[in-house]
Amino acid sequence: MNVLGIESSCDETSVAIISNEILTANLISSQDFHAQFGGVVPELSSRAHLQIIIPLLKAALKKSNLNLSDIDLICATAGPGLIGALLVGLTFAKGLSYSLNKPFVAVNHIEGHIYSGFLMDEKPEFPYLVLVVSGGHTLLLLVESFTKVHQLGTTVDDAAGEAFDKVSKLLGFGYPGGPQIEQAAKQGNSEIISFPIADLKEPYNFSFSGLKTSVLRYVQNNFKDVSSISAGDKNDIASAFQKAVVKALSNKVEKALKQFPVKSISLTGGVAANKALRESFALISKKYDKKLVIPGLEFCGDNAAMIAFRGMKSYEHGLVNDLDFSPYPGLTPKHFS
Repeated sequence: MNVLGIESSCDETSVAIISNEILTANLISSQDFHAQFGGVVPELSSRAHLQIIIPLLKAALKKSNLNLSDIDLICATAGPGLIGALLVGLTFAKGLSYSLNKPFVAVNHIEGHIYSGFLMDEKPEFPYLVLVVSGGHTLLLLVESFTKVHQLGTTVDDAAGEAFDKVSKLLGFGYPGGPQIEQAAKQGNSEIISFPIADLKEPYNFSFSGLKTSVLRYVQNNFKDVSSISAGDKNDIASAFQKAVVKALSNKVEKALKQFPVKSISLTGGVAANKALRESFALISKKYDKKLVIPGLEFCGDNAAMIAFRGMKSYEHGLVNDLDFSPYPGLTPKHFS
């Protein structure tokens, strides 16, 4: 079976093809121009998706040595995400489904991340814990199967990736913040400053708003303005901030490992590209003797390979969507409890 996946939830347009269970193409076009605005501009994002989606499809088919008529299943992200951006990929996919008379599956973007570890040679084993960390979401989940997911915790305010972006902007590094903070942190001393980690009543929920505010107050109390902060001080602030985020995320995972008898753990989403977080998960997996699966960098950010895979598995379990399916900007996973 040849499965086509389309992803357009935010600022990456991606088209992927899985042919007979093998990923043959995963093409991603990133909208780097948003950096000049300090964040994603939804209208510009939608227009960029429109311009690149057909060339990406043609390139993916060529790379897979397939014709459009060879596609057996069409999958597309239906949410969560920017509504205008989602509409581009979703409407395009439904149009292909109608014209080719092929089944269509709408895929939850978060579910794509949850199962993205299955794109690797070493795959997660059910049941497993997965931490999904991105610019818009921070979720700790217990995954029992391809049809059953339990949400243990989520963020009550900022997502981890969002906190990286805001602190990066505060320090004058720009957007996107994750890579900028990580690079600065490598040159800083995380022991010079101690930023707080939220202790919430709900055992598996996260909060990064207070941490972000603590960084702001530290800068206000110790420097005249951003321009007066030396490169060395910025590096130290970035390093201490990153350490606090990694510890906040890792602590919840360790707590869950003590309660739930899982076979493996997984780290997914855009922030999963962070080296310090990956190293922390490696230590946790060794400490608790659990198999660790972290997708390659290509599959951490928004990509259509995870959408094609998730759509394929949903189809195998009997899911086919009608062509009047509407996108949803919020988090409404079908299989969550």
